[in-house]
Amino acid sequence: MCAETPDYKDTLNLPKTDFPMRAGLPKREPEWLERWENIGIYDRLREKGAERPPFTLHDGPPYANGHLHIGHALNKTIKDMIVRSHQMMGHEARYVPGWDCHGLPIEWKIEEQYRAKGKNKDEVPVIDFRQECRKFAEGWVDIQRDEFKRLGITGNWADPYLTMNYHAERVIAEEFMKFLTTGTLYQGSKPVMWSPVEKTALAEAEVEYHDKESFTIWVKFKVSAYDAPEVDRASEEESDDERQAAVSAAQAAHDTFLGAYVVIWTTTPWTIPSNKAVVFGEEFQYGLYEVTDTPEECWAAKGERYILADKLAAQTFARARLDESQWTRVSDVTPHQLAAMTLAHPLAGAEGGEGEWDDPRDFRAAPFVTDEEGTGFVHCAPSHGMEEFELYRDLGMLKQVITYNVMEDGSFREDLPFFGGKMILKPNGKEGNANKAVIDKLTEVGGLLARGKIKHSYPHSWRSKAPVIFRNTPQWFAAIDRAVGDGQDAYGTTIRERSLRSIDELVKFTPQSGRNRLYSMIESRPDWVLSRQRAWGVPLTCFVKKGALPTDEGFLLRDPAVNARICEAFEAEGADCWYAEGAKERFLGSDYAADEWEQVFDVLDVWFDSGSTHAFVLRDREDGTEDGIADVYMEGTDQHRGWFHSSMLQACGTIGRAPYRNVVTHGFTLDEKGNKMSKSLGNTIVPEEVVKQYGADILRLWVAQTDYTADQRIGPEILKGVADSYRRLRNTMRFMLGALGHFSEADRVAADDMPELERWVLHRLAELDAKVQEGYRSYDFQSVFQSVFTFCTVDLSAFYFDIRKDALYCDGDTERRRAARTVMDILFHRLTSWLAPILVFTMEDVWLDRFPGEQSSIHLQDFPETPASWRDEALAEKWAKVRAARRAVTAALEIQRTDKVIGASLEAAPIVHVEDAEMLAALKTVTFEDLCITSGIRLTADPAPQEAFRMTEVPGVGVVFEKADGEKCQRCWKILPDVGTHTHAATCARCDAALD
Repeated sequence: MCAETPDYKDTLNLPKTDFPMRAGLPKREPEWLERWENIGIYDRLREKGAERPPFTLHDGPPYANGHLHIGHALNKTIKDMIVRSHQMMGHEARYVPGWDCHGLPIEWKIEEQYRAKGKNKDEVPVIDFRQECRKFAEGWVDIQRDEFKRLGITGNWADPYLTMNYHAERVIAEEFMKFLTTGTLYQGSKPVMWSPVEKTALAEAEVEYHDKESFTIWVKFKVSAYDAPEVDRASEEESDDERQAAVSAAQAAHDTFLGAYVVIWTTTPWTIPSNKAVVFGEEFQYGLYEVTDTPEECWAAKGERYILADKLAAQTFARARLDESQWTRVSDVTPHQLAAMTLAHPLAGAEGGEGEWDDPRDFRAAPFVTDEEGTGFVHCAPSHGMEEFELYRDLGMLKQVITYNVMEDGSFREDLPFFGGKMILKPNGKEGNANKAVIDKLTEVGGLLARGKIKHSYPHSWRSKAPVIFRNTPQWFAAIDRAVGDGQDAYGTTIRERSLRSIDELVKFTPQSGRNRLYSMIESRPDWVLSRQRAWGVPLTCFVKKGALPTDEGFLLRDPAVNARICEAFEAEGADCWYAEGAKERFLGSDYAADEWEQVFDVLDVWFDSGSTHAFVLRDREDGTEDGIADVYMEGTDQHRGWFHSSMLQACGTIGRAPYRNVVTHGFTLDEKGNKMSKSLGNTIVPEEVVKQYGADILRLWVAQTDYTADQRIGPEILKGVADSYRRLRNTMRFMLGALGHFSEADRVAADDMPELERWVLHRLAELDAKVQEGYRSYDFQSVFQSVFTFCTVDLSAFYFDIRKDALYCDGDTERRRAARTVMDILFHRLTSWLAPILVFTMEDVWLDRFPGEQSSIHLQDFPETPASWRDEALAEKWAKVRAARRAVTAALEIQRTDKVIGASLEAAPIVHVEDAEMLAALKTVTFEDLCITSGIRLTADPAPQEAFRMTEVPGVGVVFEKADGEKCQRCWKILPDVGTHTHAATCARCDAALD
């Protein structure tokens, strides 16, 4: 530029904003948290929502015993997005956070502290112990509350719900009493999953499966008698010779089978002392096999006979170190012949056994036997296996087969011969000495055919990480197939029926696969074990008649007056009063003799606690719901067997239906390689560290970008990508803020008066508004974010903003510039509100930059209403053609720029050859050179020459590069023939007019 040429920079309408390019989120986010606290934003939203339709997401309570992990962050952020978006879509969206406070994990922590100090829990008064558990939970509630708030989670943090609050404990007891009074509660003795380390029963939801190496043994049960079915089946019409032949055949079978061995296989040697039976499969082919030779170090003897399923015989003998030349198949063994046999326990008659195992073992067919592994026979210890228990329960034989050999700590009863006091597991969860003792004794008496070890998936307590066992013990159950006598039968008469019908008729699942998962679990589940043998929880508030059997009439005390006294005390004093001296006399009152009743001291399964939250949160709180039903329950996929499941069972037992209308499920969080996170692997991502490095909004944006319904991945590289997306969005918002400086209502242009380009943007906004709101309503945040992000980066930054920079910066007070700024204002309000549920801090920052004020907040806004008149499909179709042609031009110019032919697109004035008549007509109605950011363009229908640039994606368009003719305008930088011919030096006509 010559020295005498004026500098027109100060005459441009350059963007002006103090909004920083660098977010500084880790430092600035706490300031917004403090601001929201000061202006009471949650309460202000409640005031605003008084007349709105309610929307309630009921919070599944996290457990109050540790710092947050990345799963917590994912979970609470999804919930926050649901609540915030529904609030901004016109609902009164309340959110009451809560905590699960009772149960074994907290009790376990206190016991660990005791052990470290050399204290014995059993010597501490139970109320003192419970108070320590309460104090421990309170401390973690405070810590987790601050950690959740730091993630930008909105809610009633000042008044959350806690399952250990007195009112909550009262309601949990009250809900339990409904099971008591309606006849679904019963005491039974059956095998339950039992943790010897924690000395309590466990629910399925408290168990996780890990690989475990177990002993495996092949055990010999001798055939001690044979009751000739061949003779029984002989017909009366048969001749004497035929009947004699049958007798001879029976005698031969007797001689053949007597002394043979039926072989069983098990991975739990410790259950052999509790064996009461062996079962077989009626559909399988069995054979009698004889050992013809034996190698050294083999427990089989030459001449011994074994009965095995044919399909499994070879592999069984291989485990006994016998090759195929050392055994032979003697004959078939039919199911009738098997049923005629009587078996002896391998320890029968053992010296010192005191007759413990001398009774004959039952031997019959059973439906659960398989021929996929083992021997084709299953050893039955009904005290330690549910299928065996149910078989003998249905046969009415439980009294004959139930044993009580295993104590609560996993040790054998002291008076059990050979094995008294032996431990299945040590107190630290490691292998005890019981399995070895059993194997050694079986070896000594010749009861083993083979032994080995196997690695298999085995249930473990998710708290202690120790293996569990199945153990028969008296427990309290909720019968899920017994009619509930409460008259609430709209969805069925039993808990199972009500649950399954609720799933089909009342609940919508996101994703839909959650429906099948929950349905199948409830369809096949057994009765609900409600009792735990622990101290920290809500007790089973009931009394049983001394000396009565559980099946006796009057065994359970069902008295409304007694129940009312218990509830009143719990409300005032909490559940500790159940353990106070004189509690039994206090609650029974003068109507009952205290010495005739026993007080139950088991505590409720914590899943009953959390399953009851609908009653003391949704039903009882002022910020609950009118009907006690939540719009949404949202948790991880593991909660199909956890909170979704227990809430369904509990509510169907008390209110007759599901407590929720929608169930939304997220998957698990993995590292970048798809591996499960583990401290030992060093691949964990801690929310606190992400927040310190990037800020909570980056973590929230990661949640929005991922498909949370499946397992998601997170790691350093993924977070870098998220941060890059964030920067691009932030730059979009910054551009708008700069363009909207000093915008006022006087600048606003009506939509009908806008240029086509602006009306096309409004059309896209109308399309996007529908997609965004549908995405938020269906909890599809990935769709919302991707739609908005693509719009910002492709439609705005790379197209609309790129084109309109010239008008915004260089136009005077033109209709075009005012229309562009009006659209910017419309964009601003929609983008900030659409993104506010996701980027809670950043959108507040953006909003306050433009609308500062002590009470101002984007989170007090709703999604703006979008006029239906903005939709213009014909205009959209036309501009689709325009944009396609533009892509061809910009691609052609990029080649020239790369080859250093031009430095900027304004140096070009290409010729564009267009074959399609409709496209050409559309291009001639717009200022196409402005759209392509060139100084000129010539459109022609002439065929494109051979050298023309073409794009396969845009057929029928050819671009011939030409340089622009004229001088460069020193204000707008366009190269035009008229530059220098106007009043203001070195300007084009448009800039000359603007300067005037």
